[in-house]
Amino acid sequence: MSKQRYPEEFKIEAIKQITERGHKVADVSARLGVSHRVRPLAHVR
Repeated sequence: MSKQRYPEEFKIEAIKQITERGHKVADVSARLGVSHRVRPLAHVR
């Protein structure tokens, strides 16, 4: 199974949703359709 690669802009926006807007990692992950265990989302806080 190959790893899914996400564009840098996608990752930055996802992290901003968590750090700047206060959304929960699980909520952002679900909204974006990625596992909440995807780095760097799982290690933001």
